[in-house]
Amino acid sequence: MFYVYFTISSHNGVYSFLLLNTLLGYIPIELAIQIKPHQNNFSLLFLTVLWILFYPNAPYVLTDLFHLAMLDPYSSATGLMEFNLHLWLNFTNLVASALACSLMGLWSLEHVANSILVHFNLWTRINKNILIFALILISSVGIYIGRFLRLHTAYLFLSPRWAMEQLLAMWNPRMLIFILFMTIIQMIMWVTFTVARSSLNETEKNLLKKG
Repeated sequence: MFYVYFTISSHNGVYSFLLLNTLLGYIPIELAIQIKPHQNNFSLLFLTVLWILFYPNAPYVLTDLFHLAMLDPYSSATGLMEFNLHLWLNFTNLVASALACSLMGLWSLEHVANSILVHFNLWTRINKNILIFALILISSVGIYIGRFLRLHTAYLFLSPRWAMEQLLAMWNPRMLIFILFMTIIQMIMWVTFTVARSSLNETEKNLLKKG
């Protein structure tokens, strides 16, 4: 967030919105840190509900990559990509924010799933996969709400009746297809994250044994 502020927001650039979006993407990560498997039921439930409400903000930042379309990196004369460092700075900012929020969001997703299952003595690999898929599906709905209904989590507390009316009226086939797309992206990221971590852990164990 400091990086985004000093490179974009302090200059009132076109991508100043990244500071708010990165902050919103960080909130579920901070909430996840507070969730622990041995908390009492009320604390775990309260923090988990808050986390679910804010978690879609983390993968939502991936949709900001559409703003790359505003960069127009190609020369009108040659049709080739120009070596413009200002354009590459904007590219760096958009991608850095999206990667930081989405990857740390995956950590929070797995941490929350593990905490819930351990708390209720339900932890198995199958249960974990089912719960993570369900949470990813919920977050995909949240991404749609944020991107197209422009509803922030705060509206659920400030104007709950109006927000609920919007939520009930949003369902249609095109919306469900969008949710499918977002679910595919998040599932691929989570599977990649899981396989990479498992492989690295196994490699580390083997190296330590040899050492």
